[in-house]
Amino acid sequence: MIVLAIIGILAVVSLPIYQNYSDRATFSELILAIIPRKAAKELAIQTRSPANFAALTGGTLGIPADIVVGASVHGATVAAGVITMTWQTDTSNLDGITYTLTPDGITSPVQWTEGGTCLTNSFC
Repeated sequence: MIVLAIIGILAVVSLPIYQNYSDRATFSELILAIIPRKAAKELAIQTRSPANFAALTGGTLGIPADIVVGASVHGATVAAGVITMTWQTDTSNLDGITYTLTPDGITSPVQWTEGGTCLTNSFC
């Protein structure tokens, strides 16, 4: 009886920890998906020398076009220099969570600042 009680207590404690770990591991998919936009933006800054961030939008200067978030598609936008990735619309804990990268300057080498709702939810 004591053994069953101990197993029950361990299950109650470990299940939320595992769920958070699982969500963070799943969210890494979105973080990896930002890499092509980040690389294209860095290349545009280095080779095209845009005058300001307004020129760095999705679908211009070699930066991949924006993708509208949907039921099975993660959203991706590049506007005014900020890259924003949004988790697809679903029933998971990640629904609508965002990850952003903001460049600290328009000169090379580009330094990035992470942001988005994933920081407050501890997913990134």
